[in-house]
Amino acid sequence: MQSCKMWIGGRWVDAESGMSFTVRNPSTGQEIARLPLGGVPDVDHAVKAARAAFPAWSRTPQAERSRILNQIAALVRENVDELARVESLEHGTPLEPARKVIMFASNAMDFAAGASRSLRGEVIRAFPNTVTYLEREPVGVCALITPWNLPLFMIMAKLSMALATGNTCVVKPPSINSLIAIRFAEILAKSDLPAGVVNILTGPGGSVGDALASHPMVDLVGMTGSSETGKAIIASSAKSIKRLVLELGGKNPAIILPDADLDRAVEILGHHQFFNSGMTCGSPGRYYVHEAVHDRFVQKLVDYARKVVVGDPADPATTMGPVVSAEHRDSVEAYIRSGVEQGARIVYGGDRPNKAPLDQGYFVMPTVFTGVTQQMRIAREEIFGPVCCVMKFNDGDDVVALANDNVYGLCGSVWTANLAKGLRMGYELRVGSFWVNQHNHLAPEIPWGGIRDSGIGKEASIEGLKEFTQLKLMSYELLG
Repeated sequence: MQSCKMWIGGRWVDAESGMSFTVRNPSTGQEIARLPLGGVPDVDHAVKAARAAFPAWSRTPQAERSRILNQIAALVRENVDELARVESLEHGTPLEPARKVIMFASNAMDFAAGASRSLRGEVIRAFPNTVTYLEREPVGVCALITPWNLPLFMIMAKLSMALATGNTCVVKPPSINSLIAIRFAEILAKSDLPAGVVNILTGPGGSVGDALASHPMVDLVGMTGSSETGKAIIASSAKSIKRLVLELGGKNPAIILPDADLDRAVEILGHHQFFNSGMTCGSPGRYYVHEAVHDRFVQKLVDYARKVVVGDPADPATTMGPVVSAEHRDSVEAYIRSGVEQGARIVYGGDRPNKAPLDQGYFVMPTVFTGVTQQMRIAREEIFGPVCCVMKFNDGDDVVALANDNVYGLCGSVWTANLAKGLRMGYELRVGSFWVNQHNHLAPEIPWGGIRDSGIGKEASIEGLKEFTQLKLMSYELLG
């Protein structure tokens, strides 16, 4: 079992408490590492290191900052196999999907390095003989609190935006997936990034995350996680005024109209439903399927689920590994039980493997529900697992109103051969991202972020870079 240290101020350090915590392999339940149990003193140390590094980093020429980001992205690509192995071991992602996600993260960092060089201010012609303009400048020290579902990708995506625009950072990875963050810190230590620009500390969100969000020297909190955690971050950050970029939960509708290409819909929606064992905020949380195609769609979805190979993430044949922890497995299973208790019907799955070696891990089989109604828990709450919730609608139902009847507003999709109709429905759906005949189709150039309980602000793209800057009015009079 490995023992690790935190990366603060360009040095490897233990927690001041001297305490540590265990990381487990979700495929077996076995301990694989011990990491420092950071606390409030460690948060203060990391924030002060980031604050000390800010003046020099914020004044570093943009070309140099971009060069260093490109260097880090290249180092990640050089070490992608090892990083994928660690993520598979710690998180349970099959090796090839883990590798693809890490490569996507390195490409996102390259995008931020390049796009940040084209960020511009704006000249305002308000007065004669006066030059007035808006300048974009870095916000300051950014606390980046990342989730466990895509651990390295989330760290790199947030760091890319923050570092490219001249901010310094304190990263708090999830306790359950902190080993990959320490491996990433080892890559940072080999790069030309100055000491203190990025600090990575490990520990529980309830204490470390709260201390970061409430710290008076933190200027921005960027966080991805559940809506409940987001609300706690908002409350903690209110102790001093801070910028917030929050990417929270989703219960995303996929509306299947009678003229939809069902094979294409199932292929794409099924991929996003079972990818990463359903632990992605953009996965389709609710399927509204017209009664004319309901039964055919369900059969195709079940056929897709049957082809998902659940198993050891190290096995190349595996397409879906375990969920991240015993606690999360229990949560997903509790949702499955509630669906049955409230009258929904399981047409596929709903159990866990009971034969060795999978019976030792945190596995949940792909599950398909039909007969789901609007007020059931599984229709309203984010399950964050490989569970499909299919609801039937007819021509008399206002399906957009049903889709909007939820506290979340992350993303949604409509599946139809009638593009005009699909787009009209998209204008009415209250979501941050919308697709016709696609779902969760993303790239570094595309902004991502929801509304209502799904978050505040945007990540990725030029818009994501802007979130990590602030506008300053500059003005001078032309004399003589």
